[in-house]
Amino acid sequence: MPRQFINPTEIPSDCKLTKADLDTPFLAVDLNKMDFNISRLSQATKDFNVDWRPHCKGHKSSIIATRLVAAGAIGATCAKLAEAEVMVRGGVPDVLIANLIVGDSKLRRLANLCKEGDPIVCIDHLDQAIPMNDAMLREAVQCRVIIEVNIGLDRVGCNPEETLALARELHAMQGLKFSGIMGYEGHLLTIEDQDEKRSEIEKALRFLSNNAKQLKANGIPCGIVSCGGTGSYLLSRMQDGITELQAGGGMFMDQFYEQQCQITGMKKALTIVATVVGRPTPERAIIDSGKKTLHVEYEPAIVVGRDDIKVARLSAEHGELELSGAAQNLKIGERLELVPGYADMTCVLHDFFYVFQNDTLVDIWPLEARGLLQ
Repeated sequence: MPRQFINPTEIPSDCKLTKADLDTPFLAVDLNKMDFNISRLSQATKDFNVDWRPHCKGHKSSIIATRLVAAGAIGATCAKLAEAEVMVRGGVPDVLIANLIVGDSKLRRLANLCKEGDPIVCIDHLDQAIPMNDAMLREAVQCRVIIEVNIGLDRVGCNPEETLALARELHAMQGLKFSGIMGYEGHLLTIEDQDEKRSEIEKALRFLSNNAKQLKANGIPCGIVSCGGTGSYLLSRMQDGITELQAGGGMFMDQFYEQQCQITGMKKALTIVATVVGRPTPERAIIDSGKKTLHVEYEPAIVVGRDDIKVARLSAEHGELELSGAAQNLKIGERLELVPGYADMTCVLHDFFYVFQNDTLVDIWPLEARGLLQ
């Protein structure tokens, strides 16, 4: 009978627990597998003399961010200012906020963060830079900035032909320290043909390398040329002029990266542990995990070690499984582990990572930045 621990603070520090002792559903991390993946990502960048600044938008944990730095990362990439505040205060001072910071409240917070750490902020328009520069000058600080360049994703970023003019403006501002450029080849991650994927990534990242050369030729320093997610890091790391990669999701791996991005050689370190709560027909089972527990819109989840079970449908709090063969003997009360379709959007549904080694609970890590969207 599982011990009905709901809040991790209820678990005695000397209590030796296994997965079977915890109530479901919960988010489980296999520490050995995660460390294996971290080592591969770190070494993959070192092999090409590229720095590694892994994204924390998925894990939202300063504990994990400091673990990544210990494994060779130079810092963290964050999606929001609030994430950066958590990471800096958690021991990672070198953070890239891969987003646009706008508004007086955020600029005051950014200036304060510059007193605690060494953040970098993305800019793609002069109207973002002018108030930011003013805010930094009022607080007598300087904030590093980089230009985000649109290399084909068509989301944010200035056009490559506009980079030099914007860089000249930023380089002249006393409250800002112009430090480089970045781009994201996210629109190319799922190209099925690997030769085509390689060619398109080379073409996209050439915008960055050409911009970097142009800036340097005009006397503007460009020390950072940043790009690269997990779905493209093996190709992005080898492109001319790239100085750092932001790939972070591969530390957990998931179905999206494996099936759609064709990333291999990594281990599935993140799972949802669920319980069978219903058996309406021999061909169907119901688990206590739905869309509020795991994310499957990008790619279906799978049940670990069970080719005879398919995740057929999720509603808010229920998961419907399609059973074949021996799985039709599945009993109410049995437990299953599921690899989520997309880890980033699964982690943010949970407050804690339950960390295991050989099925024994060894730690509990809070997702401190969960819900911090500002």
